Amino acid sequence: MAQTFSELVVGGVLLAPFVTFLVMTLIVIIVLRPLLHVVGFAKMFSHASIAELSLGVIILSLLMLLL
Repeated sequence: MAQTFSELVVGGVLLAPFVTFLVMTLIVIIVLRPLLHVVGFAKMFSHASIAELSLGVIILSLLMLLL
């Protein structure tokens, strides 16, 4: 059974489902950043920006798998 993807329409322009997943990932990261700051996420890694990018890629891939 093939999965059908619904495109996002913005101003008459069809956007790929990947763009929708990217926006959802950005929203999740924005919500998680204060929590990560409280937990001390940046202190656990020598390169906190790379760790945060990796977390974003993990969230993006999970969204793509689950939705």
